[in-house]
Amino acid sequence: MPTTTYAVVGASLAGLRAAEELRRLGFDGRVVMIGEEAHLPYDRPPLSKDVLAGSTQPDEIALRRQSYDDLSLDLRLGRRATDLDVAGRVVTLDDGERIEFEGCVIATGAHPRELPDTPSLEGVHVLRTLDDCLAIRTELERNPRVVVVGAGFIGAEVAATCRGRHLDVTMLEALPAPMVRGLGPELGNVLARLHRDRGVDLRTAVGVAGFEGKDRVEQVRLDDGSTVDADVVVVGVGVVPTTAWLDGSGLTIDNGVVCDATLLAAPGIVCAGDVCRWPNPLFDDELMRLEHWTNAAEQGIAAAQRLLTSDDAAVPFAPVPFVWSDQYDVKIQVAGHVRGDDTIEVVDGSFGELRFAAAVGRNGRLVGGVAFSRPRVLMQLRRLVSERASIDDARAALAS
Repeated sequence: MPTTTYAVVGASLAGLRAAEELRRLGFDGRVVMIGEEAHLPYDRPPLSKDVLAGSTQPDEIALRRQSYDDLSLDLRLGRRATDLDVAGRVVTLDDGERIEFEGCVIATGAHPRELPDTPSLEGVHVLRTLDDCLAIRTELERNPRVVVVGAGFIGAEVAATCRGRHLDVTMLEALPAPMVRGLGPELGNVLARLHRDRGVDLRTAVGVAGFEGKDRVEQVRLDDGSTVDADVVVVGVGVVPTTAWLDGSGLTIDNGVVCDATLLAAPGIVCAGDVCRWPNPLFDDELMRLEHWTNAAEQGIAAAQRLLTSDDAAVPFAPVPFVWSDQYDVKIQVAGHVRGDDTIEVVDGSFGELRFAAAVGRNGRLVGGVAFSRPRVLMQLRRLVSERASIDDARAALAS
């Protein structure tokens, strides 16, 4: 009798957690895990922090410390999926191999967005993979002048790590303040002060027009005609969900793979991680695509559970999003679904001391929390978001 095969396309956090959950739930068939990188699954958050700083080595960031023997995975590492036949239930790889499956987890993640017309100059980098990180780390050993393009989480963490190595750092941000779209101007200005106080030359409301240099980058040209000297440039202007291999598959692709509330994209096909876009019932079924470690881990587990669950017994995936970022000596945490135009109310500490927790509201409802080095209060806010508390109820609960 043929062995049932499940294909897990993507060998990072979401894909690994899905494979582990399939085995935990008793699936004893064949699990084929396909990953574009040659490495076994590893933890990505340290790449912009401890690994880049040199205080943590690559062999210390493996996602799975124990042996893979108990998972009995049929690994296809260093291989890329190029096509998905939904009706025929076949994944095709870049070498032409066809993997037939009864169930599939799509967990191909995302890849860095690049600036238009970026020349092939040495010293210009993006940071997404371990190999990216090690290439940048080697460059940092030469005490370069570093320019970071983009002040989102990745750019801000790279800037903080480089300042920790006592390097000259210029950070360029096209918006008026860091992360202003996601957190609003008030919190954006707090983040700006955090970096400027630590010696970063943060320039906001500036665009990058290009890069100058013969073989190696020498300057970054800004849209006002000025230039910034640079020996190393790290471009961190966001990521794009990796879905090109699904063109023509018939799946709904719109800023990721669009799934139902139970993470089902098509019969027998589920999604998890950065590539997944689904309606979150906790926030009135708003379509979400999250690029967070916690979401990838939780969603990978939920996707595997969905594969092994009948349609009538499937449950929606309805988490409170949670993300954190370590910058200098500050732990920044965000819970919930926060937008730039939400109301912000400090409920503990103060912006001035860079130690605070703030409740985030929308139409009278608590929709999130933001904290700088206030993890306990942030976890209270996250719980209250899950309970659909109003701002007034949240204020009262925190006061008590």
